[in-house]
Amino acid sequence: QVQLVESGGGLVQAGGSLRLSCVAPRSIFSTGYLAWHRQPPGKQRELVASISSNEITYYADSVKGRFTINRDNAKNTVYLQMNSLKPEDTAVYYCYGTLGATQGWGQGTQVTVSS
Repeated sequence: QVQLVESGGGLVQAGGSLRLSCVAPRSIFSTGYLAWHRQPPGKQRELVASISSNEITYYADSVKGRFTINRDNAKNTVYLQMNSLKPEDTAVYYCYGTLGATQGWGQGTQVTVSS
């Protein structure tokens, strides 16, 4: 297990934007799979977006066209740019990384979207 460190959550009005950042250990970041998950209040954790080492991305249907995941290899950082936020995007957002048998989660960052 390794630890990832997130930042960038907060309170925003509907229609606004936020960018989340996650610093991952070099052992995962360089060739690993990185993802953002979220857990809305009272619901299960769900996959929001992911990016592979060769930049292949995946997005949940609920965020397609609004969220963008990208990685900065020089900074060992993966970002989640969230635009056109909706109240239903309110959740704790978690960063996840894995490479082989090594995996880790971030501590979570709260995103609250007011209507």
